[in-house]
Amino acid sequence: MLSRMYQRFFEIMNFKYNIIEEQIGDEAGIKSITFYVKGLYAYGYLKCEKGIHRLVRISPFDSNKRRHTSFASVSITPEYNQEINIEIKENDLKIDVYHSSGAGGQSVNTTNSAVRITHLPTKIVVTCQNERSQLKNKEQALKILKNKLYELESKKLENKLNNLKGKTEDINFGSQIRSYILEPYKLVKDNRSGFETSNVNKILDGNILKLIKSVLKVREEYETNK
Repeated sequence: MLSRMYQRFFEIMNFKYNIIEEQIGDEAGIKSITFYVKGLYAYGYLKCEKGIHRLVRISPFDSNKRRHTSFASVSITPEYNQEINIEIKENDLKIDVYHSSGAGGQSVNTTNSAVRITHLPTKIVVTCQNERSQLKNKEQALKILKNKLYELESKKLENKLNNLKGKTEDINFGSQIRSYILEPYKLVKDNRSGFETSNVNKILDGNILKLIKSVLKVREEYETNK
């Protein structure tokens, strides 16, 4: 449901996107999916979506029609300037290849074209399977890994600066950021900005720009007043 919502949002915003990696759930749904998104202010908008999303509904997979609560985690990583010097040692990488899954032509599931890279020191794992070539998938996965490592180093530096400045308070934008409630009533609520709407279907159809802007406004006010 989140995957569909974001794809609709990308289309509304005229963002270009493709699916880098997708793993289907064991019984239903999606276990994990990675989008590569490009567009005007794409990261500026999407960074607000990072965190835990909570869904409450009557499960279509429950024959007793009971209400279920489920959670999905969203992570957003910016694409940094590739000229940034991030050293990745070959000995720090564990590279696995496996069959691609999903639609993709006759060669899918016949060759080990998909690539999974584990950065052993940080335990960061990236996968790529959208290219037919194992080499291209490896290049794309290394690019994503480099971005994630740069983001990690940036956060470490920011934490050091905050400690030096004696920063003691912050607004928590992590953990459960938003709830989508379909039963026993309809409500979407963002826990950071307080944004609420009963038009759940509109939100799940990708109309989340107003919601995102409400979070950006709260962040801007916080940055101005801190």
